Amino acid sequence: MTSTLSVGAIAPDFVLPGDGGAEVSLASYRGKKVVLYFYPKDDTSGCTKEAIEFNGLKVEFERAGTVVIGLSPDSVKSHDKFKAKYGLDFPLAADEEKSALEAYGVWVEKSMYGRKYMGVERTTVLIGADGTIKAIWPKVKVDGHAAEVLKAALGA
Repeated sequence: MTSTLSVGAIAPDFVLPGDGGAEVSLASYRGKKVVLYFYPKDDTSGCTKEAIEFNGLKVEFERAGTVVIGLSPDSVKSHDKFKAKYGLDFPLAADEEKSALEAYGVWVEKSMYGRKYMGVERTTVLIGADGTIKAIWPKVKVDGHAAEVLKAALGA
């Protein structure tokens, strides 16, 4: 982990290409709460389930004054396909250079079947309207996670 985030710290800003040719910038959401969820790869089972759960609660997040942003190292083209396939209605940021992933400390060494590689540690960060980190969920288990984050957003 290159960065250690903590509750109360200022969330690292980023400007990244987003789906549909849009630019995704954390600063552009100042004044709103932001759920920034980091996921490993578009269109894989866990990542798809997580995206669908967040998408299903989009109206409730909006009522809580909260924007949801998904962020992975996939390309904009991959994000566009992923959003279209599952009807996702929130921004997906493409961090192919891994700058935001590293700033948030979620680009980490992982291990599978004894092989070590670099990848995204599934993590969610709730950022307050003032730009400070209100909650962090490291090593997320997908089932029920979006509802847990919504509960926190309602209380933040």
